[in-house]
Amino acid sequence: MSKALWKSLCLAVVICLAAAGLASAQETIKIGVAGAHTGDLANYGLPTIKAAELVAKSVNDAGGLLGKKVEIVAQDDQCNPAQATSAANKLISDHVVVVIGHICSGATKAALPIYKSANIPVMSPSATATTLTQSGDYPNFFRTISYDAIQGKVSAEFAMDKLGLKKLAVIHDKGEYGKGYAEFAKATIEKSGKAKVVLFEGITPGEPDYETILLKVKQVGADGIIFGGYHPEASKLVMGMVKRKMKLPFISDDGVNGEDILKIAGADAEGIYASGPEDYSNNPIYKAAVEAHKKAYGSEPGMFFGQAYAAAQAYTNAIAKAGSTDYAAVTKALRDNLVETSVGKIKFDDKGDAIGVGFSIYQVQKGKWTMVK
Repeated sequence: MSKALWKSLCLAVVICLAAAGLASAQETIKIGVAGAHTGDLANYGLPTIKAAELVAKSVNDAGGLLGKKVEIVAQDDQCNPAQATSAANKLISDHVVVVIGHICSGATKAALPIYKSANIPVMSPSATATTLTQSGDYPNFFRTISYDAIQGKVSAEFAMDKLGLKKLAVIHDKGEYGKGYAEFAKATIEKSGKAKVVLFEGITPGEPDYETILLKVKQVGADGIIFGGYHPEASKLVMGMVKRKMKLPFISDDGVNGEDILKIAGADAEGIYASGPEDYSNNPIYKAAVEAHKKAYGSEPGMFFGQAYAAAQAYTNAIAKAGSTDYAAVTKALRDNLVETSVGKIKFDDKGDAIGVGFSIYQVQKGKWTMVK
């Protein structure tokens, strides 16, 4: 075989392989789903995969999107920033066109620069850190939940105006999400002039108990606690309060508002408060999504399922409206078009926040979370 012929054959093989790879990449429209799929916070992330799968099935059953099937590609980050960057890189290498996730604010913040460089839109159902949108650093980021400047304000105002608390201990887990929420609650209290923050301090996640911080709460004479963080730490705080017979209102965030703290703390969780997304349980789209979840998975959906379902709906609608998976076209469609979703009729503002969503306050009553405001 001549050298020229050999080069021609090699070039032909390369072209064929490249064409095959391109064809393979174009066979489906890939939606990435990133979040905690294992570990302590998996119950926040797994419902997102199921929501995305259900929307993909609905779209595919109706004929697909732009003439193609929608495929869900999941990556686990365990809400760990380092793992989140790895998950982001894997999703990009898998040729996803959009991403639903990440779940935790710290992990989201770590991954966003990677997606930004690759022109990949990212939409979280649960990451509420205010700076993710309000800083303007990430024009590729959207979310179907409100943010901590609002959530912290709602919690603080409830503590002062509805519970009449005057001396509040504000505690946080030192994380991007928990500390941010706590700082906004603190600022709201201090600005109001109605109450005082008598303690503002962080705790270290994973400690066996939080007796030291609870002793400080007692020493400063706080009449209530606001906590920013997740259910593992909140559970220990709540159980410690009962053990110490501290009959103070405990108010927290949507990282606590779920079934996990009820399972861990049991009866000790009775009466605690937490903010969470506004009640959309009567939304017909959400009701249908819940029934689809029961049929497909044999169980009720978990935390942030509604927001994740809405994210998948918003994406598929935007791609359809844009007639393309092009980054600029899809992000423009997300901002320009209202879409009926499981959390209501929404579109996104110039920062990436969903217009039409907010927070309410819930309380554990007879072992169940019940909206009180």
